[in-house]
Amino acid sequence: MLAIVPVALLAGCSRRERVLETDYVSAPQVFLRDHLAQVYNKVGTAKNGDRVDVLDREKRFARVRTESGAEGWVEQRYLVTQQVFDGFQKLKQQEQNSPVQGTATTRNDTNLHIEPGRDTEHLYQLSLGAKVSVLQRASVEKSATGAIAKPVSGAALGTGKPVQPAMEDWWLLRDPDGHVGWVLGRLIDLDVPLEVAQYSEGQRIVAYFVLNEVTDGDKKVAQYLTLLTESKDGLPYDYNQVRVFTWNTKRHRYETAYREHGLNGMLPVTVSHENFGKEGDLPVFVLRVKDAGGNVVERKYKMNTPMVRRVGN
Repeated sequence: MLAIVPVALLAGCSRRERVLETDYVSAPQVFLRDHLAQVYNKVGTAKNGDRVDVLDREKRFARVRTESGAEGWVEQRYLVTQQVFDGFQKLKQQEQNSPVQGTATTRNDTNLHIEPGRDTEHLYQLSLGAKVSVLQRASVEKSATGAIAKPVSGAALGTGKPVQPAMEDWWLLRDPDGHVGWVLGRLIDLDVPLEVAQYSEGQRIVAYFVLNEVTDGDKKVAQYLTLLTESKDGLPYDYNQVRVFTWNTKRHRYETAYREHGLNGMLPVTVSHENFGKEGDLPVFVLRVKDAGGNVVERKYKMNTPMVRRVGN
């Protein structure tokens, strides 16, 4: 009897199938099929981000086992590899302390990509109306998978001028669950208050920050820093204008307290508070801009409502 028990255990272990690899579900939800046929039974489900073990592959399908033990067939296009998952984890770690450049709302269901580009890998999904934090911007060629494309010669078109490829802006976001990834810029709207956005004068607001609040009667009203550009993708800078809006407590409306044009501005912008002695504790913001030599330099500003002044050189 003692000799039989180990043999039985080994026999049981051998029946457990070998795991080919570990994948993750990239669709909102997938159903597990009991077999590959036009008519099948649903034997389980897996949702976005779930870890599954791949047991077998057949053409465009993979047989998987979920962490709950359910087994069945799913389409391989709904799965991504461990390498992609690890890439998203690394991105999340890298951006955990990145300053938020504003909040935004998704226009429809969309994917979080590991890199900017329509053909890059994606894992997590955002639903329509999701609130996200904006972190960075990148411009890529519309049909490319990441790197910014170089100008194409126009000789074949009978001109001596280089032909610039169509570009599009992508934004690095953090979702409410802490996932970080890239989303096509036109699929989100910044949550800039309408009372401020109406003064954009046809320019695109790419980031905004609350500097402080003032009291108007029985309510608190926020005062804002906004960053703007021309309303087009593929620009060589993140912003070229800044405007500060303060609240006039007598007229009960926003007014432009400060504006600056012609900047070669780069994100991120940081906002904080500093003590300036007799002036007291004031909001401070730091812009990062490229100088004539292409070097990124920092410019610090303070706001003593309604005045905004540059600090230092």
